[in-house]
Amino acid sequence: MHKHPGGAPIPGSPGVGGGAKPVGERGRTALAVGVVEKIAGMAAREVAGIHALGSGLARTFGAMRDRVPGGKPSVGRGIKAEVGEKQTAIDIALVVEYGVVIPELARQVRENIINAVERMTGLEVVEVNIAVNDVHLPDEPEFEEEEEPVAASGQRPKLK
Repeated sequence: MHKHPGGAPIPGSPGVGGGAKPVGERGRTALAVGVVEKIAGMAAREVAGIHALGSGLARTFGAMRDRVPGGKPSVGRGIKAEVGEKQTAIDIALVVEYGVVIPELARQVRENIINAVERMTGLEVVEVNIAVNDVHLPDEPEFEEEEEPVAASGQRPKLK
């Protein structure tokens, strides 16, 4: 911004009047899909009653692959997100513990994911689709989670 010798701004110079955008609006912030998936995965895991993300068969293959040196479990496994400039939609596959009330668990997971993703990213979450793929019984062996495609519940609205 340019100033007159007396310190008053010169009209039309940068940063004066209504022509310049506020600093926070100069540029775009792009979020990778994996960022939203990891946030959603962490938020889902905070809900009691979830045994794992993904399905039983995929977790079995994942346990074998994770034994390979350098293999790491992914926080975003069992989650698929679509990310637009202002909105996101999330699909999540769950394995729940035996005895949980599934509709209540799904409500808590959906609420936790929406709150975390909207707070941390600023994106509007237009939907969270939950697929309960398995129930973990107390005497079943443990397997690691694995990433897999999550079936969408149909055509979702175009994201903004």
